[in-house]
Amino acid sequence: MNAAVRATVRVGIYTGAKVYFVHEGYQGLVDGGDNIRQATWESVSMMLQLGGTVIGSARCQDFRSKEGRAKAACNLVKLGITNLCVIGGDGSLTGANEFRNEWSELLQILLKAGKITAEEAKRSSHLNIVGMVGSIDNDFCGTDMTIGTDSALHRIMEVVDAITTTAQSHQRAFILEVMGRHCGYLALVTALACGADWVFIPEMPPDEGWEDHLCRRLTYQRSIGNRLNVIIVAEGALDRHGKPITCDIIKNLVTKKLSFDTRATILGHVQRGGTPSAFDRILGSRMGVEAVMALLEATPDTPACVVSLSGNMAVRLPLMECVQVTKEVTKAMAEGRFEEAVKLRGKSFENNWNTYKLLFIPFVRLYSKYSNINIAILNVGAPCAGMNAAVRSAVRIGILQGHNMLAVHDGFDGLAHGTIEPMAWGYVGGWTGKGGSNLGTKRSLPASMIEEISLNIAKFNIHALVIIGGFEAFVGGLELVTAREKFEELCIPLVVIPATVSNNVPGSDFSIGADTALNTITTTCDRIKQSAAGTKRRVFIIETMGGYCGYLATMAGLAAGADAAYIYEDPFGIHDLETNVEHLLEKMKTTVKRGLILRNEKCNANYTTDFLFNLYSEEGKGVFDCRKNVLGHMQQGGTPTPFDRNFGTKMGAKAVLWLTDKLKECYRHEGRIFANTPDSACVLGMKKRAMIFQPLFDLKEDTDFEHRIPKTEWWLKLRPILKILAKYKISLDTSETATMEHVIKKRGTV
Repeated sequence: MNAAVRATVRVGIYTGAKVYFVHEGYQGLVDGGDNIRQATWESVSMMLQLGGTVIGSARCQDFRSKEGRAKAACNLVKLGITNLCVIGGDGSLTGANEFRNEWSELLQILLKAGKITAEEAKRSSHLNIVGMVGSIDNDFCGTDMTIGTDSALHRIMEVVDAITTTAQSHQRAFILEVMGRHCGYLALVTALACGADWVFIPEMPPDEGWEDHLCRRLTYQRSIGNRLNVIIVAEGALDRHGKPITCDIIKNLVTKKLSFDTRATILGHVQRGGTPSAFDRILGSRMGVEAVMALLEATPDTPACVVSLSGNMAVRLPLMECVQVTKEVTKAMAEGRFEEAVKLRGKSFENNWNTYKLLFIPFVRLYSKYSNINIAILNVGAPCAGMNAAVRSAVRIGILQGHNMLAVHDGFDGLAHGTIEPMAWGYVGGWTGKGGSNLGTKRSLPASMIEEISLNIAKFNIHALVIIGGFEAFVGGLELVTAREKFEELCIPLVVIPATVSNNVPGSDFSIGADTALNTITTTCDRIKQSAAGTKRRVFIIETMGGYCGYLATMAGLAAGADAAYIYEDPFGIHDLETNVEHLLEKMKTTVKRGLILRNEKCNANYTTDFLFNLYSEEGKGVFDCRKNVLGHMQQGGTPTPFDRNFGTKMGAKAVLWLTDKLKECYRHEGRIFANTPDSACVLGMKKRAMIFQPLFDLKEDTDFEHRIPKTEWWLKLRPILKILAKYKISLDTSETATMEHVIKKRGTV
């Protein structure tokens, strides 16, 4: 929430508006006085890394009455405030809409009572409202992610990771209750991200006889060598008769029937607190900018809107349509229309549920079909967090489709040298939470060893390839496709799954691993900034990874509140550096005495990190001193974030299902596979709002092979926000502001 408050204040001031804080939510609006204070640029400094909300929030009975709302209206009119930005759940937003609808009536009441003058009433004749959804449950329809959800998942995964280590040591079953009274999003994503044995969510109660099914599943998991069982329960989980399913009920069942050593943990309010994740900070900042734009463009006829996220795009949706659909979900659940409730939750929720169902197919069907198809999986390029999650789901979906799944160790080298072995269901157990690459990965490209590779594809009878990796995976895939003319063995379908901290693979807006790296950089920047708090004026220059791709530097700049982020794609010269230094000298005259500069490792061959350090040190003499940090390989390591685990899991599953369909198309007599069309070798990527398959050949046009980056990069449009939030006087390109969309209509097309 603080990131959203900070962005709203700063962009509001940038546009020339006066911005006010309302402390303690609607209660502060009703009480007025010192609760409504003008905000300044500095008053939102050092807010980004704080959890909760700095301006406070409170449940308010007074605002539910017309009398209370009249008091609130009076306070706004007196200060000349005609635009209200509300960050909260559906209750807060519904209240805001009601307030707006009766605004004229409230003005009349105040006029009659002599509380305001006719002049004041005329000046505040209408009230514009825009909402941002802040809720860890992600229970508001129309948006993929609400502010706070990703951070809550971070807290949950920290606990799950800690619990799994102790549970494995002791061979235990763990039951974990997460928040979500009416919405199972947190429970569902947690189950996907930790490979849980079972999940209970309110939207989809388990079938009759679930008790026996659960016990059979847990017994089976132990029989194949799993030392621990994890069961995730949403606090609002119900059975088909509407009776609650609690941790205690499950614990008693497992202990009684299976005599397993069972422990239950209720996470409670731990999930609401802590430092916000990089994703939440960027989301809050983008939403804040969009909210200000929506308010400035609003007319008396514009319906109250919510700014939200769809895929990676900011969208505006009519507030009451979102509230209506959210209520419809509750109604569908109450009436037992569970499939519909899942659909109403939106595409993101539905995709998660479908992936979970796929990976959760009862073990009875595990060995019920054989396809005689062999699919090989390899990791290529540098290791990154989330690769193992993608491998795990690809292997398990493949086995469920009846295929034989083969592990290729050490990338294309392994394919050439024949270090290939079969993978069974248990081979990939517990892989989701592991960083790096368990299969081993190398940067070698296949062109120099194409003959050996084709011989091994024939020898091991490989029918399809899943290549998980960075830019080398993309180039390697292209080299294999080009060699199809000479080597018929290479005429097999293949799919490239982007996985690299640099996020530089053409055909995808996001790569597996980039979110984990971004969080590592952001956390480090927080610590570095904190080390300067209370000391003398100091500027930090931090070098990030990414090759020539400036994604990490730009996004970390947004998430950590940097003063500048130097990247290759946005060329800079001596005049820009001069402007940045002068900007920092001015900043040091205010109450904010820290500066943060990010530099992408290959942004400029001459303006190196050392050069920037020397320049800033020299120019800041007597005003500020400098420190530099090169973050290096710590950005590639670490435990994957919930986003990367979930993203990797969905990508792995989708890739193997696509290959299964492609193999049917390419099937020739006597069990031979022959694929030589461009659409049989694709990159699976997230583009705007959907995961799509694009032929490798089609993406060649959009690739700068020398610098290993796509020619068009969506995130470059976010760079002006970074500069505005750092107080640079630049023009914000609003040609692409979000237009109003409709949830009701959109839902029909999902």
